[in-house]
Amino acid sequence: MKRFSILPAAMLLALAACGGGESSNQMPANQPDTSAAQPAQPAATQTSQPDASSAPMTTPDWFSYDKGTNTVKMTITAGLTDAKNHWNFNGGHDGDMIITVPEGAKVTLDFKNADPAMAHSIGIVDKTSGFSATPTDEPVFAGAVSNPHTATEGLAPGGSETLNFTASKAGNYAAICYMAGHAATGMYVYFNVSADGKAGVQTAGM
Repeated sequence: MKRFSILPAAMLLALAACGGGESSNQMPANQPDTSAAQPAQPAATQTSQPDASSAPMTTPDWFSYDKGTNTVKMTITAGLTDAKNHWNFNGGHDGDMIITVPEGAKVTLDFKNADPAMAHSIGIVDKTSGFSATPTDEPVFAGAVSNPHTATEGLAPGGSETLNFTASKAGNYAAICYMAGHAATGMYVYFNVSADGKAGVQTAGM
């Protein structure tokens, strides 16, 4: 009786399993292998915070200061330009503007809304970053907030109102829109109260 060895057959099967023969889907030489999973794209990096602190202090036509009476008058218009889809104050947003008034100044702020579609509000708050999506009614100075300013109300397009308050304590603050989500997405400018009598406006890029 003849004996047949199963070893040659097993070896052939092993070679075939390991790809010893030509494969119809083998990558040509020097061709990149795109079959591997592509690495995830890196998350978009956050742009650097605009710095207006080194800009010259100016007195634009919407800002005035009377040293003799220590009074400040300003007109701030929401949506004055189309910057940030009209979510701006006099064109400023994301902290790229600093408004400075002297400590103890009596401030008259005429607030207007030029946004063609969206209601806005304004208030001075005791922080400069990390704004809540739903800010609470806590202006740093009594009277330094427009009314109404809830998530569903605000100054309608074309509207105006006047705020009167005293900048009673030196420090660094911010003027924000109280409408839900607006400040958190960049509708704010800095509002500083100086202890040395400085008054004016600084804008990044000037």
